Amino acid sequence: MSNINRRFCVAPMLDWSDRHQRMLMRTMSKHSLVYTEMVTTGALIHGDAQRYLKYSQSEHPIALQLGGSDPKAMALCAKMAEDAGYDEVNINVGCPSDRVQNGAFGACLMAEPELVAENVMAMQAAVDIPVTVKNRIAIDEMEEEATLRRFLSIVSSSGCKTFVVHARKAWLSGLSPKQNRDVPPLNYELVYQMKNEFPDLEIIINGGIKDLNESKEHLTHVDGVMIGREAYHNPYSMIDVDHNIYDDTKQTQPTRMEVLESYKEYMQQQMSEGVYLKSMSRHLLGLFTGEPGAKAWRRHISENAHKEGAGIEVIEKAAAFIKS
Repeated sequence: MSNINRRFCVAPMLDWSDRHQRMLMRTMSKHSLVYTEMVTTGALIHGDAQRYLKYSQSEHPIALQLGGSDPKAMALCAKMAEDAGYDEVNINVGCPSDRVQNGAFGACLMAEPELVAENVMAMQAAVDIPVTVKNRIAIDEMEEEATLRRFLSIVSSSGCKTFVVHARKAWLSGLSPKQNRDVPPLNYELVYQMKNEFPDLEIIINGGIKDLNESKEHLTHVDGVMIGREAYHNPYSMIDVDHNIYDDTKQTQPTRMEVLESYKEYMQQQMSEGVYLKSMSRHLLGLFTGEPGAKAWRRHISENAHKEGAGIEVIEKAAAFIKS
């Protein structure tokens, strides 16, 4: 096992978990493990690798999630991740989208644990950083308990010791990727059971977890929790992670406005390097969720951040709507 503390992880979210979103998370938690959005091996090998691999040193600990199924390509990309300084590389065995199925990776690999094991071995031979897997409990008509047990047994025998388990089936036909995040029922008990059956594995639970109270309950059964959409849509709900999950009482807990001020400095620095405001401001929309003026805050940013020449004044004017 690595020395990364995975008690709390912020999920890889396609089109959301970019470097700007991760920096916002870092203003609220110094200890949680953050993930990139899934990057395919093709994008890294044939595309602009530096764009996909770019991150700030402040983002550590950080994991790169890879989408692919060819062991040679996955090993090459894992080495690229290690050379770029990532703390972990994670294999996507959970995404149910058509694009992923056409590439023969993601959730469809739940039916091919031997191939996943082959990828793990190739990647571990290429790097010293941890190689982990994020998977579903089953797909389509496959029986949940038997599928997950077999998957964990075969893939762990290749040397993988950390599994992030999204506690839902994925239906590769009949449900959209969005529906696959909500419609298949959650089976937390099965994940707990697998932790009991495989006590030497590090099991991180994912799927439908809304807050830190739920997280702490899960942590009585498994080694870590991963939260996705709630962390994105209501980022300030993560403000107590370091205190409540990592028992770090030395970390100060900034107010929402202090989080904003910190992130404004980051945005100004990024804009000076040519980054557009809208690329960063979209991650701020949920910062004041539940607060008076939150709707006006979101509306002002949504209507103005994309305009040509938009600067930090858009954020400052939006903040004036918040009744603190």
